[in-house]
Amino acid sequence: MALTGLQIQKLLPKTNCKECGSNTCLAFAMKLAAKKADLSECPYASEEAKQVLGAASEPPVKLIELGPDQSLKIGAETVLYRHEKTFVHQTAFAVNINDTDSHEEIERTLHSIGEYVLERVGEQIRIDMVSITHKGNDAHAFVALAKKAWETLKRPLVLCSSDIQALIEAAQVVKGSHSVLVSASPETGDQLLIAARDNDHALAVTAPDLNELVQLTAKFKQDGFNHLILDIDTLSLSEKFQAFSIARRAALKDNYKPLGYPFITFLEAPTSPDDDLLDSTFSAVTDICKYGGICVFPLFDPAQLSALMTIRMNIYTDPQKPIQVEPKLYAIGEPKPSSPVFVTTNFSLTYFIVSGEIENSGISAWLFVPECEGMSVLTAWAAGKFSGATIGKFAKEIGLDNLVTTRNIIIPGYVSQISGELEENLPGWKVLVGPQDASDLESFIKARLLGS
Repeated sequence: MALTGLQIQKLLPKTNCKECGSNTCLAFAMKLAAKKADLSECPYASEEAKQVLGAASEPPVKLIELGPDQSLKIGAETVLYRHEKTFVHQTAFAVNINDTDSHEEIERTLHSIGEYVLERVGEQIRIDMVSITHKGNDAHAFVALAKKAWETLKRPLVLCSSDIQALIEAAQVVKGSHSVLVSASPETGDQLLIAARDNDHALAVTAPDLNELVQLTAKFKQDGFNHLILDIDTLSLSEKFQAFSIARRAALKDNYKPLGYPFITFLEAPTSPDDDLLDSTFSAVTDICKYGGICVFPLFDPAQLSALMTIRMNIYTDPQKPIQVEPKLYAIGEPKPSSPVFVTTNFSLTYFIVSGEIENSGISAWLFVPECEGMSVLTAWAAGKFSGATIGKFAKEIGLDNLVTTRNIIIPGYVSQISGELEENLPGWKVLVGPQDASDLESFIKARLLGS
């Protein structure tokens, strides 16, 4: 029977030291009850607490922390479907480089990975990891490439080699990167476990089916090493989908620890120059939606990455908490105090659409964004979060009268009914009703503001 937060709190030291990252022991106990924390995070947990709680307090899917500051996190999910609550740790994207690639190609790929940034709804998204694959006969070239990639980008690596000694040497030269060694089998497991443990890396475990995989993970955990990632060697997308679903359901619903780890997937390389990457994109989408921990791309393709990063952001956005921007007065272009003031909500998508249309019109203006809890215009209005009273109140809080000299404010056409209330709450201001759709802002600006 699962313990409640209050029952767990009785086993904790009750010092509220905050060293676990929670403000109180009760807050930490609630996290343990929800399987969002590990008892090892409490430095003062008693032996009794460890014995009683132990594995029962561990998240159903092990949290794996990668990177020099261990900020790249995968695993620790608690639901099968994002609408049940939310998915937390995004599928990490890695781009592969082979040790047989030419010097120029390696330099070009490393540079591209380092420079690539996708900006979407105010967030800057980068490639998380670099995969280094040993395909040649020169172990030193593989080790040197791993070292070069680590020193150049300072991002965690996925190190892949069938040469155990080469993999061990590579693990040593990138110690401190908290990378992933791929992959431990029944034959190589003992050696790679030592290399992973001694050099602070996670270890991918591979087997042709779930039954053999379970035996390996159980053995490693019994040996005291639990920083594991599952590398399921399946032959088709449907087999992978099935295996991932079975493993995740067993971990979450049955608390089956031997399968409670993140997954790693290697996408297939193009078979010809005419390959449009559709197959690998389909596989990546499946990986993002169905429990992928790390997805390794065979090559750097910015068009493919931008589409998949957008999908990943959508899947891993908390459905109960929309993406939102900071409520404040934003400058679009280089506005003067006399420049027009538009108002919209702080839902990120709404903000970026409206600001983009204002910018496309060729004018500089102010965009006034009050707190609306990330709702769209009509939703916020219906919830009472976007009214003449709330907009006026926020305008007074930030001192809008002192920030601009204009006394005209333009509201979305969908909420034209708040114009009178807003004028009452903003004495001296005149409310102009703009278009309903942001796509009509450019024509509205030219007709009403520029007079053309």
